[in-house]
Amino acid sequence: MKHFLVTGGAGFIGSNFIHYTLSNTTDIHITNLDALTYAGNPANLSGLELDSRYKFIHGNINNPQLLDDIFQTTPIDNIIHFAAESHVDRSITDPLLFIQTNILGTANLLLHAKKYWTEFDPQSKASFRFLHISTDEVFGSLEIEEPAFTENTPYAPNSPYAASKASSDHLVRSYFHTYDFPAIITNCSNNYGGYQYPEKLIPLVISNAVNGKPLPIYGDGKQIRDWLYVQDHCEALYTVLQQGTPGESYNIGGNNQPANLEVVQMICKILDDFLPGSKFVPHANLIEFVKDRLGHDRRYAMNTAKIRQELGWQPKESIESGLHKTIRWYLDNNDWIKTTLEKETHKNWLTQNYESRGEKDK
Repeated sequence: MKHFLVTGGAGFIGSNFIHYTLSNTTDIHITNLDALTYAGNPANLSGLELDSRYKFIHGNINNPQLLDDIFQTTPIDNIIHFAAESHVDRSITDPLLFIQTNILGTANLLLHAKKYWTEFDPQSKASFRFLHISTDEVFGSLEIEEPAFTENTPYAPNSPYAASKASSDHLVRSYFHTYDFPAIITNCSNNYGGYQYPEKLIPLVISNAVNGKPLPIYGDGKQIRDWLYVQDHCEALYTVLQQGTPGESYNIGGNNQPANLEVVQMICKILDDFLPGSKFVPHANLIEFVKDRLGHDRRYAMNTAKIRQELGWQPKESIESGLHKTIRWYLDNNDWIKTTLEKETHKNWLTQNYESRGEKDK
């Protein structure tokens, strides 16, 4: 069997990738290393406890002794590196945490992975891959008329989060060019789907709307993102692992670019259809404009021609079909939602980040 080490596999995208891989293969064993910070949730992996192909290790990528133990005792064929702090708003209030995890954590993981890789036999060495999952935010912000980001777009991060991810990308790239270490970088657009921690726009809007709470829209709501359904992303990552070229980077996007306000309005309309008896219909009446985020990027867009032409991948879900599946997942998983919403860290964050903003000046 092949053996994957997944970092951050109890988070949103990581847990979806683990489910996707184990559901679509029979010859892969996964070790999931996760620090279980506020956004890491063991419930994301419910049902895998008895699967002999899955193992969970509670720990931090900044722990060198732990990494030594893992690499000495586990036959690893590929590393898929999701572990990261990923919320822009949190990076504005606590940038040092993002530097610690996203930069120093990646540096520590690279150091140990490279040491382990150099001891491989030639065949294993040639097939090994280090897949680093990054973001489109490293490229900065686009004006409406500007072309989409390509893999050659210069980096211009505008938030502490984006800067920390850009730094980690540079570290990964340097290991390929300095040591010929077989690393690949993927830069993805905004993900959405099941198991996403409800501080992000789409799950926050769904949970608030269902409970009749305000739906906060930053600024004028005209910020544009390229929305990628998480299952499409997982398929793309697995494709890159199998077919991608070491030293290359690949943009992964959903080819969906509505403004944030449009996304929220779409969610409200779908909920109206799914919950016609709700006393909060029409849910769009809950929309509330609040003070904008500091340094809020206006637009992201991804040119995905490279991964489509070279590896044959393209997203299956439109924003409409993906939102239908996502909303249905949240409605069908009340226990997961309830447990997550009741976390003290989540309640404190909502108070700090939203309630203190108040309504935007008209």
